[in-house]
Amino acid sequence: MNSLNVPPALLRWVAGIDVATADGSATIDMPDHATTLLLRIETRELIVMGPRTRAAYHVGAPSHSCVRVRMRPGRAQALLGRPLRDFADRALPLREPPGLDVDQLAAHPIAALEKAWADRPEPPARLEEAAHLLVSATVATTAARLHISERRLHTLFTDGTGLSPKHFARIDRVRTVLAAGAGRWSDIAATAGYYDQSHMTGEFRHFMGVPPAAFTAGQRPAATPCTV
Repeated sequence: MNSLNVPPALLRWVAGIDVATADGSATIDMPDHATTLLLRIETRELIVMGPRTRAAYHVGAPSHSCVRVRMRPGRAQALLGRPLRDFADRALPLREPPGLDVDQLAAHPIAALEKAWADRPEPPARLEEAAHLLVSATVATTAARLHISERRLHTLFTDGTGLSPKHFARIDRVRTVLAAGAGRWSDIAATAGYYDQSHMTGEFRHFMGVPPAAFTAGQRPAATPCTV
């Protein structure tokens, strides 16, 4: 997988851009609270992938290439012009690309995205602010800091990300553990915001299918053929 540098003009919209070619080996799609645009280069098929609530272990068909554009919280809703509350764990064809030239996206992803999105008006940042607060605060505290009700916060997240604020925060914490690399599990648990190591282990098993020690040791669920 080749990760491209996201230029400043796109940082308001895009969290990451990858170009990947499957080689027939096992890969892992981690739990993710983001919405992703995926372009199958060979067929020029554009797909919108909602947040992924569990890890997927799969084997991709050899030589199949794709461009993946991981969106920032709330940005996909603005680009697609519709709430994302029914997008979790779904992959849907995108028949009307949001201003994108699909052929250019396949050949020059950065240039295509800059042309389509760099000058678009930026949507309100409240959802992204709430996502940042949820890293270290409860749903109730986050709502209070934003001066909105918990019900309003729930609607903001389900429309903007396809997840409840609590579910969004749970995925964010497990992604923090996955990114931590080496270290004492108790320290990683504290850094990620878990009550204790036992809490982290239970949550990790829920999202990844195995506890963190087994995952790190390579003892993971069997990979299945990729369907996306």
